[in-house]
Amino acid sequence: MIPRTSLRKALSDPRLLGNTLKGESWKAWRTLLIASMGEKLTTDERKIFTKLTQREREPGKRVDELVVVAGRRGGKSRAISVLISYLAALCQHPSLVPGETGTALIFAPDRRQAGVLLDYISATLTNSLLLSQLVTNRTQDTLTLSNHVAVTVRSSDFRRIRGSTSIAVAADELAFLRTEEDSSCSDKDVLDAVRPGLATTSGPLFLISSPYSRKGELFRIFTEQYRPDADPSILVAHGASRDFNPSLPQSVIDRALERDHAAASAEYLAIWRSDIDSYVSRDVVDAAVVPGRYEVPPLDGVHYIAFTDPSGGSGDSFTLAIVHQEGQRIVVDCVRERHPPFQPDAVVAEFAATLKSYNLFTVKGDRYGGAWPRERFAAHGIDYRVSDMNKSDYYQAFLPILNSGRVELLDHKKLVRQLCALERRTARGGRDSVDHPSGQHDDVANSVAGAVVTAVRRNSLKEVPVVAPVIVNGARATLLSDIPGGSTPAHLPSGSSKVPAHYLRQEEPWRRFVEPYFVNPTTSRWN
Repeated sequence: MIPRTSLRKALSDPRLLGNTLKGESWKAWRTLLIASMGEKLTTDERKIFTKLTQREREPGKRVDELVVVAGRRGGKSRAISVLISYLAALCQHPSLVPGETGTALIFAPDRRQAGVLLDYISATLTNSLLLSQLVTNRTQDTLTLSNHVAVTVRSSDFRRIRGSTSIAVAADELAFLRTEEDSSCSDKDVLDAVRPGLATTSGPLFLISSPYSRKGELFRIFTEQYRPDADPSILVAHGASRDFNPSLPQSVIDRALERDHAAASAEYLAIWRSDIDSYVSRDVVDAAVVPGRYEVPPLDGVHYIAFTDPSGGSGDSFTLAIVHQEGQRIVVDCVRERHPPFQPDAVVAEFAATLKSYNLFTVKGDRYGGAWPRERFAAHGIDYRVSDMNKSDYYQAFLPILNSGRVELLDHKKLVRQLCALERRTARGGRDSVDHPSGQHDDVANSVAGAVVTAVRRNSLKEVPVVAPVIVNGARATLLSDIPGGSTPAHLPSGSSKVPAHYLRQEEPWRRFVEPYFVNPTTSRWN
């Protein structure tokens, strides 16, 4: 790569990039970008550089990788878009063979985020008097220049991101890509795929993000390279939002810290979150998977347990899991998922048929949708029972079962991925909660954890004798446990025909033997 002009000159020339990153509020970014291109800094700029990087002097040559961990609203995307514009429009790339197009590649956790960066680049070039003449075409995903360079957005999938010859690669919000522990397409896989594409052109790799949990490639690079004696070819900068953008009002940050100190410390102060840990290791989940087992058909004489995570058909999936117990182990037999969009009533009918094929006429679920799940399942002869635990409670109860090797999981890639992506958070009061990361889903994992924990809780009470607990005689009911010596009856209060509350816990293993004698299981009245 051969610059036609220095970045410092381009940023000072209004005909080139002089209308971008103007003013005192962008001084930190100008300093960092100029240093990353191997250009000299002034004495004042060097003080800013040292504050952001812990290094006393600038590298003196263009770096191979620029890694910036900065708070939100710090101008990360805007600044990197200017640097990519410079490399695409104001640098020659003689290593490209005639007819070959060099690619400035952009990716992020989703294409929409990456598209924002492309919009910034497009605006930077089209608003430049001279550089606008290079723009020949713009589509949703690509900006094409007349110098055989294209700026392209790709999804963060290593299978689709490899193969092109790149003059530069930018990863936006890298901390929020899935990590190696929780995904078959991890941040490491993506970076391993793009680095060879830079080998031909010796192009730079830009990794920019707000900090998040203490795992993944960004955190690894940060811990290894953010120090004075680090590899000079890898430049790591770190700063709070106002270190990079002093125009951001302090009052905005203060209010955010009052609302949620842990989250705002990461978002605005660029502090890696210590309140977020991985829920479970990939090795533990893989050990629980039975390779090649995708579903276990229903068997006679087996008692099954089911759990469902309903959905209205637009945002989340509607899922169902069915399990049974074999000795001390819980076997996952069936997992169903319907992706949105779908008709909820149609999915309820389908899941009801699946439940009945396993001789199930009850299913547990959360409080989603008020009475809607109960009414719709009841229309198909299924009793929907609202759980007394929330999702986080189920996950926390599921973890020791998983860690102890007492569960057999299906060979279900999404289930594995969702379990491994779960995060454990610690609130101010010290209470842990478990949930999926922002922007991801856990519908399959939720149903499986719910079914497994329900099965364990139900079967942990097997020491209760399986006996008919009540003798019915007209309107009067006699409790066998209240018969001293088995001879003198003790009757319920006159006119009572409801089952005592302590007999109604659905975890009682004898309940399924008693329920056929109910006129209506939902009201628990006797025949």
